[in-house]
Amino acid sequence: MVPRVGGMQREERRVLVVEDDRTIAESVAARLRAEGFVVELAHDGPAAVVAAIDHAPDLVVLDVMLPGFDGLEVCRRIQAHRQVPVLMLTARDDETDVLVGLAVGADDYLTKPFSIRELAARVHALLRRVSRAADAEPGLEPTIVLGDLTIDLAQRRVHRAGVEARLTPTEFELLVHLAGRPRTVLPRERLLHEVWGWQDASATRTVDSHIKALRRKLGADLIRTVHGVGYALEVAR
Repeated sequence: MVPRVGGMQREERRVLVVEDDRTIAESVAARLRAEGFVVELAHDGPAAVVAAIDHAPDLVVLDVMLPGFDGLEVCRRIQAHRQVPVLMLTARDDETDVLVGLAVGADDYLTKPFSIRELAARVHALLRRVSRAADAEPGLEPTIVLGDLTIDLAQRRVHRAGVEARLTPTEFELLVHLAGRPRTVLPRERLLHEVWGWQDASATRTVDSHIKALRRKLGADLIRTVHGVGYALEVAR
């Protein structure tokens, strides 16, 4: 049933949960349904791709280790069909696994074991970021140009030296945030709060992983690291 808010219908958000461990899958699905989401389940790679195409979810919770083919291949295939935010579940906090996941289109990741409460919070935060990005903010310039970097806010497209880079929604938001304050060092905690919407995640490496993904796509010289503090966007004067 579609809930009503203020007398108007609000469309329910649809989440696809892809996890071969059925106990974990059902636990995640139960929590997300309790939070008001419509949840579809898939337990292997091929079924996940079919479900993503058939149900057009607003977000995918995707385990990396799956039968059939792995979650990285699932992510590649569903992003090629239609861009959708992906929260990837990894069995270990391996930086290579995380970077590969971000490279194929994942927006965020959680390392197993995780709390169901934390997963639900990540789902809400990721959907808020996507919704915020979809609403054009009044007063924003349609295009940001910094040196050879061009960010088209309306079309959500990024070029550097004339070459387009395909970014995930989270990567785009992070880049826009850094570009709004070029050469200014922004602390990790501030980025987590303002881009991800997290209140307390001081131990996470999420920002570091996304910065590395941006460097991969746009060049290692674009973002400067200030060790122990944060990051700054470096552009030609």
